Amino acid sequence: MKNAVLALRAQQISESRREFNARGAKMTRCQQCLLAELYCICEGVVQADCDAAVCLLMYHNESFKPSNTGRLIAEIVPENYAFRWDRTDPDAKLLALINDPQYQPMVVFPAEDVEPGRAVTEVNITAGKKPLFIFLDGTWREAKKMIRKSPYLDNLPVLSITADKLSDYRLRVAPHAHQLGTAEVAIMVLALAGEKDAATKLEQHFIKFRDAYLLGKRNKGRPE
Repeated sequence: MKNAVLALRAQQISESRREFNARGAKMTRCQQCLLAELYCICEGVVQADCDAAVCLLMYHNESFKPSNTGRLIAEIVPENYAFRWDRTDPDAKLLALINDPQYQPMVVFPAEDVEPGRAVTEVNITAGKKPLFIFLDGTWREAKKMIRKSPYLDNLPVLSITADKLSDYRLRVAPHAHQLGTAEVAIMVLALAGEKDAATKLEQHFIKFRDAYLLGKRNKGRPE
């Protein structure tokens, strides 16, 4: 099962000159789901039947964080890609991907933070092309920085998603209650694109992850 986020994480670890220590770094974790081993959710994960591709553009050390939900998307959507964001030196494979004529790429981001006329609210795909949803994976402030300082994304349409419910993402505290975690946004995007199997499986996987993460955090990785 391909998970580009975990592959990116492994690459960054191999290239890093110092250890990245997030909160809970001393906890013994499953190296696949990054949850406390006692609360691992890897068993029974099934990829979806999905005709869309996803790309996670990840801010600096985002792939290291156990609370990151971008890797959940990569667990469910078979065609997944992940790259570390860089303002001036983007990965050549990322540029090749967004310029590949077989894909119809679009950046997922709120309309109010992009120039007028760039945002779309529906997924209308040209015949013969595959949708490529690009998620800016980081904090809200980091995502705004990525959309504003990535000239290689400037010509891509922006798919604007408006949350119709408050976020269930309680792993990190967002500045505003309506701001969604990356996986929650992906659930809405996949549903909008008609990828019902992927949206359903990702929602189920997200709920399992959220509940297990909070349980492990509360019990510090120990059994109840």
